[in-house]
Amino acid sequence: MKIESPAFTRTDVEQFLDEMLDHDRQALGDRLEKASARLAELGPRVKPGRGESEWSEHELLAHIAVLSKFYGVLVHKISSGQMTDLDLLENVNLRDVVGEQMAQIEPAELLRMALADQVRTLRLLRTAGASSLRRTAKQENGELISAIEVARLPLVNHLEMHVDQLERAVSR
Repeated sequence: MKIESPAFTRTDVEQFLDEMLDHDRQALGDRLEKASARLAELGPRVKPGRGESEWSEHELLAHIAVLSKFYGVLVHKISSGQMTDLDLLENVNLRDVVGEQMAQIEPAELLRMALADQVRTLRLLRTAGASSLRRTAKQENGELISAIEVARLPLVNHLEMHVDQLERAVSR
């Protein structure tokens, strides 16, 4: 095998990292697309109503709609440079209030809203450049979080977990 690394420049390393980020972006887009397709299949089976001790399937769908909008907007704002500071804790506290309001909306409309927001984020993931997805926002604890990290963790991972939960709920 030919040893190439001694000739690498900083530009080569950056190109390599961009290629890896591009691969990650595409894989993340595939995961979002798959989770959205599962949600599209499950959503019509969601019955309206409230839970007593845990979230009902309707409330879970409302939460999915909230996280799809909220984290999708964060990915857009961070990747475009519009947002450089992010207080996730404060926003998580607001989530419950918004989720409560969203749970008043019919399941079919919640499903439509969630899927539309996921499509917008999917378009961004399919087209954004590496430099955009590497942009960061400073969190309230001083740590930085990049647009791709927001897409990966609180959006796609979170969505996948709740779609699994919704699948169990509607199968009961």
